[in-house]
Amino acid sequence: MAAVDEVPAKVAPLRHATIGSVLGDLTVVANDRAVVGLYFPGHWRRPGSAALGPYEDVGFDLVRHQVNEYLAGERQAFQVPIATAGDERQERVWALVGQIPYGGTATYGDLARALGDGTTPQEVGSAVGSNPVCLLVPCHRVVGAGGKLTGYAGGLVRKQSLLNLEAEVVRRAARLF
Repeated sequence: MAAVDEVPAKVAPLRHATIGSVLGDLTVVANDRAVVGLYFPGHWRRPGSAALGPYEDVGFDLVRHQVNEYLAGERQAFQVPIATAGDERQERVWALVGQIPYGGTATYGDLARALGDGTTPQEVGSAVGSNPVCLLVPCHRVVGAGGKLTGYAGGLVRKQSLLNLEAEVVRRAARLF
């Protein structure tokens, strides 16, 4: 999982760049310390362009490289500093999402039970849908009861593609042993 930066995301000025990918152009937003946003085209709750800061392609090599490796099935975890700046519940949910193993899934209900504080599956879903750093916090691994694909800020087609990618990598690795 990515390291969470303790400094709030809004401390430093933001800048953004684009990462071309097989799933569409991702917009990555960062301050001088961490990635604070990673969004698909049409992403739910994506900030407006004025909130992204200026376009600046320099300084995004690490996240670009790791995202490309991940989407090629060559990386299973990210080592990119992130700063998500959510409320307490969101941060707790995102931390749990980050613990879902590569190639695995958990339900909204599983995460609500793991929180153990009365948070409902619907509240977990709201937090998951507010994740500002798709892929880096792997919210695509959260599914509905019975494994049903439900909402994904990047769209269900992308969610299924990401789950298929991870499942194939896990299957290939299992065949090696």
